[in-house]
Amino acid sequence: MRLPSGHLKVYLALGRTDMRKSINGLSMLVEDHLEFDPFSGHLFVFCNRRCHILKILYWDKNGFCLWQKRLEKHRFKWPASHGEVMEIDERTLGWLLEGLDLSRIQVHERLDYKTVI
Repeated sequence: MRLPSGHLKVYLALGRTDMRKSINGLSMLVEDHLEFDPFSGHLFVFCNRRCHILKILYWDKNGFCLWQKRLEKHRFKWPASHGEVMEIDERTLGWLLEGLDLSRIQVHERLDYKTVI
């Protein structure tokens, strides 16, 4: 998957999405239902009812890109719906694509020191 360079925001469209939708249908969902700009270059991730297909929509300079992953045996650990959108980072998207349960992942908190001892 060729991702646009720079700092990306990744938005999960929580709930289930009809995977018959392609670029036009998904971009309208992003704009009308999620109320985001589909031309922003950020990634918008959708999951089907059975949680075995993910689609990622993004704008890349001069056109939309649509990336799809279908699991043959397993299921994605799609987050439970606590709203319409969940923002994650690129690293967390990688974890989701690898099959990790995002609700169970616990990372070390960032430490911000001002001096060295």
